[in-house]
Amino acid sequence: MTHPFLDLPPLTAERFAAIEDGVARLLDTRQDVLITQGEALLPLEGAIRAAAGPGTVALNVITGPYGQTFGNWLRDAGATVHDLSVPFHTAVTAAQVREAFAEHPEIDFVSLVHAEAATGNTNPVAEIGEVVRERGALFYLDAVASVGAEPVLPDAWGVDLCVIGAQKAMGGPAGVSAISVSERAWARMAANPHAPRRSYLSLLDWKERWIDAGRKALPHAPAQLEMLALEACLERIESAGLESVMARHRRAALASRAGAVALGGGLEPYVYEERDAAPVATTLRVPSGVVASDLVARALATDPALPLAAGGGALAREMIRVNHYGPDATQGAVRDCLAALGAALAEQGVPVDPAAARAAVEHAWR
Repeated sequence: MTHPFLDLPPLTAERFAAIEDGVARLLDTRQDVLITQGEALLPLEGAIRAAAGPGTVALNVITGPYGQTFGNWLRDAGATVHDLSVPFHTAVTAAQVREAFAEHPEIDFVSLVHAEAATGNTNPVAEIGEVVRERGALFYLDAVASVGAEPVLPDAWGVDLCVIGAQKAMGGPAGVSAISVSERAWARMAANPHAPRRSYLSLLDWKERWIDAGRKALPHAPAQLEMLALEACLERIESAGLESVMARHRRAALASRAGAVALGGGLEPYVYEERDAAPVATTLRVPSGVVASDLVARALATDPALPLAAGGGALAREMIRVNHYGPDATQGAVRDCLAALGAALAEQGVPVDPAAARAAVEHAWR
């Protein structure tokens, strides 16, 4: 049999490099960009294990579950870690980061998640970057959820290691990811005797065998279908315009917050302040006596394709996520999610106002 996914000609090094250049344009960066052959956890862990080790003193900012994971990796790598945790319904501030440096001036590595899709918050990276630059620390950023939904500018913000994935706001594949790496970060990795080598986690191997070799020969066979999907994703964003794509996500977030409040029934934004709310996804707190996972199950029973999910772990009882990212960053997706949630609440005898919710969504989308 024949199939458009089968029997494709091998992906050339030239085309692979061109896709990396597309990622660099997306991030407006002159740093080295590597496309890594796996989901974003690959470069997220690889970068920490390459740049941190015994002797590293890290400030690990926790505004959601991924921040907790990064702290675990840093400790496992041998770093001394100071966690800066804030409630998941808010964002960290540059002032809090500055206070952490004042308390621990030996900090030389800062890890931060830009937007936490799991909790619906986003952090002011530009302001935090100024503080980190003042102190000369290496700045590591998880921008997997934020890229495509809001600006991600490693060079302008002083980010040394910036990891992205295409599967959320970019509307692309999950099987490949990318990282931009500053010269300072490469130097830190090269000086780290514990950095992974001859390993799938090794960024230094890719640098030596791919970047330093002029990007002429691929070190191993790439994930061809995912690379082609990433190429198409980048082309679609460039065609639509990044500002237009980000604007859709901003409108979806505003419409979700406004529509949920207008719907009533006790639903309210989980992230209190609009300025702290991520454009990539909106989290909602359910009313007392309602279990979020049960409510989501009722809503999805009418349309399993709706971009709705309950919070993870302990948050499954109290939080709902409206995942309005990528192709679901539309007025229709937001409207349909709120309609389904309203119907599920009404089934439980909770009074709601679907018409007010629809009107609020339409008004916010203007």
